[in-house]
Amino acid sequence: MRKFRYSRWERTPADAVQSDNVFDQLNEYMNDTGDLQQAMRRLMQRGLKQGDSKVPGMEDLLSQVAREMRKLYEQYRLQSAQDEVKHDLDEIVAEERETLEQAGDSNPEIEEKKKFLDRLPGKTSDAVERLAEYDFENQQAADKFQELLSMLEQIRRLENSIRREGNLFRGQKSLQFQEAQELIDKLEELRRLEGQLSSMRPDQIDLELLQKLLGEQALKDFEGVSRLESMLEEDGYVAARGDHFELTPRGVRRIGQLALRDIFEQLRRDALGRHSIRKRGSQELLTEQSRPYAQGDTLHLNIIDTLKSALLAEGRMPIRLRPEDFMVYDTEHSTRAATVLLLDMSWSMSWDGRFAAAKKVALAMDSLMRAMHPRDYFGIVGFFTRAVELKAKDLPEATWNMGDPFTNLQDGLHLASEMLDRKPSQNQQMIIITDGQPTAYCRQGRLYCEWPLSFGGISQRAAEETLREAERVTRRGITINTFMLDDSPVLKEFVDALTRINRGRAFYTRPERLGEYLLVDYVTRRRRKV
Repeated sequence: MRKFRYSRWERTPADAVQSDNVFDQLNEYMNDTGDLQQAMRRLMQRGLKQGDSKVPGMEDLLSQVAREMRKLYEQYRLQSAQDEVKHDLDEIVAEERETLEQAGDSNPEIEEKKKFLDRLPGKTSDAVERLAEYDFENQQAADKFQELLSMLEQIRRLENSIRREGNLFRGQKSLQFQEAQELIDKLEELRRLEGQLSSMRPDQIDLELLQKLLGEQALKDFEGVSRLESMLEEDGYVAARGDHFELTPRGVRRIGQLALRDIFEQLRRDALGRHSIRKRGSQELLTEQSRPYAQGDTLHLNIIDTLKSALLAEGRMPIRLRPEDFMVYDTEHSTRAATVLLLDMSWSMSWDGRFAAAKKVALAMDSLMRAMHPRDYFGIVGFFTRAVELKAKDLPEATWNMGDPFTNLQDGLHLASEMLDRKPSQNQQMIIITDGQPTAYCRQGRLYCEWPLSFGGISQRAAEETLREAERVTRRGITINTFMLDDSPVLKEFVDALTRINRGRAFYTRPERLGEYLLVDYVTRRRRKV
């Protein structure tokens, strides 16, 4: 159950941050972890740094707790309080001994009491506990002892603190017994707050304790980082479902847009440019680009640029249009297509950032299809020991599969074919992103798995069955483009065989370049080997 605390509103660093920026940071953490819950936890841990705005996270508050504890350790000397208690006990015993000496040696009971005092333990708390059974002869010593006995639990607490962390106290400031108790109280409160902050659960934090120990600014910092979580909920990026969070459709779309943005930013940096295509389909206007009209152009008139050109030339009203003033929108030719992306989710994809790069490409392509080619079909298949269809909402949290480490590309091709059957198109293609050769296949409804004969070797039957499936795909007119994240000789031989059968294309690249190669190839439809 969540608890809410109401107070006068004061602007915090979180109020200067937009929810889009918060989600962008969350997305970066998801790229690292592949898990929304871990990403949310990391956001709470680290907070947010966006330009000049900094929202401290739980780790910053934990650092403050650690600094407060370190200050206490470096300032005080706890042993002095224990010395004070031992001194008081020694005085009580000394007074009692003096009284016993005055009573003489003739009384056996007195002699027994002397021996009792001689056998007292060296540890102060144990000595006090033993003396609780003793019948004092000196009434003044007895009264003092009763006062000491009432503090027995505190004495034990002091001794335990010195035993556990006495070597941490390196300060020069001596403490009296009660001052030491207050210091221990404060350290225990700091440790309790440390445990609450470490849980990363805002509803478990004692706000009064936080303010008491770390001050008003720390309380504002905590409210700021708590606000990050609520901002994501309020703006519809995530939804709380009991004790966990789920991405909303808006959150899934935003992740795809961010992946697309990252890849196209890389394209702009590398200046790969745009390329022509061989086959023409319907024309699409590029409303952000226009050019002077040339004879034979379709008259997609950009009226604003046309009037602007005439006005700049004449500089007066009424405007007179000349042939050279006419500006038309650029167009590009595109074709409707049905595409299935096959994403390798086997264990080896966890190496060298391969799966993170592949998933980012899948997210970017899904976003690209929704934004630029909404009439095209785009499906996703994940394949490991078996193949499964992935929906866009599942993709942000998809990850490589350690439990099913084999690579069943044959099952992936078969499932992708079935998906394309449901979305008929004259232009059908499969895009495979993988780093390894097949090690599993299905025959007559049964699953077979086999390890390669040697490291980097080949799984012969799995490769043969996969190539047979590629032949069936080819007979149906489906093009296969394979993006390989490994270029070992044995693997290259298998991919070359698949490419010859299908007459598709093969691309050998690194994870950090995958997005550039795949999106340029997809958007431009240029048929060449990179």
